[in-house]
Amino acid sequence: MQEKKYVFSAEAKAKKRAVVVIFSLFLLFLVVFFLGVQTGTIHLPFQRVIPALLNQGTVKESFLVFQLRMPRIIISVLVGAGLAVSGCILQSVTRNPMADPGILGINAGAGLVVLVYIAGFAKNSPSPAGMSILSWVGSIGAAFTIYLLARNGNKGLSSTRLLLTGIALNFGIQAITTIITLSLNPQEYQTYAYWMAGSLWGVTWPYVVTLLPLVTVSIIIVLSQASTLDVLPLGDSMAASLGVSVRKRQGIAILFSVILAGSCVAAGGNIGFVGLLSTHISRRLVGAVHKRLLPVTALVGGLLVLIADTIGRSMFLPSEMPTGIVVSVIGAPYFLYLLLRTAKREGS
Repeated sequence: MQEKKYVFSAEAKAKKRAVVVIFSLFLLFLVVFFLGVQTGTIHLPFQRVIPALLNQGTVKESFLVFQLRMPRIIISVLVGAGLAVSGCILQSVTRNPMADPGILGINAGAGLVVLVYIAGFAKNSPSPAGMSILSWVGSIGAAFTIYLLARNGNKGLSSTRLLLTGIALNFGIQAITTIITLSLNPQEYQTYAYWMAGSLWGVTWPYVVTLLPLVTVSIIIVLSQASTLDVLPLGDSMAASLGVSVRKRQGIAILFSVILAGSCVAAGGNIGFVGLLSTHISRRLVGAVHKRLLPVTALVGGLLVLIADTIGRSMFLPSEMPTGIVVSVIGAPYFLYLLLRTAKREGS
């Protein structure tokens, strides 16, 4: 009886902590949102932000807010949330704390297909829907290749082989990408380089309309599978003993991870480390139970990309630093830290 009381008490504390964390993240988001509306080549004074948002500003202010900055802010949040949840799924399914769609080559696969399209079939950029489809094709192809190569016979996925296979595939795709870019004219190369740097190039309302339902519906479906994601990290035999069809659930989870990554890469370009950073930060904040971890991860990811985009737009005026580079400056040292910690743990 006392043990049950302790479990209920621990669960209540965890729920209370998650509510506090989510509320704090929303407050931080509001602060960054207002900074994002103000920030840019044309500075919008703080006292003019509220009137502009209420459509009571000048024509110039309304255009600046609703046509230039609001789509960019929304895309930043959607891309960050989608990549974060994608990374969270991959870490749970593969039981590898370093899994991330950017590190494993899923983003690079999407980029390769888009590059082939730009180089051979289009003078101009494809539509938002077309970009999403192209990114899906590349992401699914990369994920399927990694899955086949990382499988350890009938034992299922090997987390170590998956990480090494993904990194190797990432380098291989980048090598192919470099060869293809040599055939591009300067304008095509500039378009692709800008896209692959994670420059949030799809910052128009058509991209918002395309990305919003894809990310929202996918995250809702993944949330409905939170209990399954709690079981998968326990191992294949343990999950099977609890009545979970391991391979089927792994396949479904990876599919939605790829859909999220491909959709977000279509609008945001190749932004890495978001899933890695967001999942680790969120796990420290609310623990590993996915019904709390997934929504917090989505919020942290959206906030991370929004902060990175705001920094990139404000620190080097009148120039901009691509959002993907800002995230990489933060994420690369953390990835090396995880590698060293994992190597030390396996060596001890």
